[in-house]
Amino acid sequence: MTSVVTRGVLFVHSAPRAMAPHVEWVAGEVLDVRVSCDWTGQPAAPGCLRTEYSWQAAQGTGARLASALRGWAHLRYEVIEEPSAGADGGRWSHTPELGIFHAVIDVHGNTLVPEDRIRAALDSGGDLVATRHDLDLALGQAWDDELEPFRYAGAGAPVRWLHQVG
Repeated sequence: MTSVVTRGVLFVHSAPRAMAPHVEWVAGEVLDVRVSCDWTGQPAAPGCLRTEYSWQAAQGTGARLASALRGWAHLRYEVIEEPSAGADGGRWSHTPELGIFHAVIDVHGNTLVPEDRIRAALDSGGDLVATRHDLDLALGQAWDDELEPFRYAGAGAPVRWLHQVG
């Protein structure tokens, strides 16, 4: 049986210089290829580096990659796995302060929030602030807020376009 192949991108938004080769090594172990990244300075975190690495591998690789990097102190990253035949995509965001967040992504790039999360948010007893908080949590708003300055600091970096597979 042949596994379905998908594409993805590892965005390392900030990593201390000494951590860069370790990130490459872990990514290579997960992807089963030699990984060599083009690291550039991260203006939002002086002394740190940033990089992007496009990959192609079996479905589920995004989860394995995000898990392998999870919990590393001072590492901010996102892993995006494109939807592929028979599977939605995913986005994993990690910050040292918040830990890891996962969202399912559809073929149009929309974050899919499970029905039970929406129902739980709506069961806030009419408290709009609590409803908003629960929906923001389901969408990963805190991770987006924390990572946004690091994303913008990468403006002008090479852009890697994802393409639908399958």
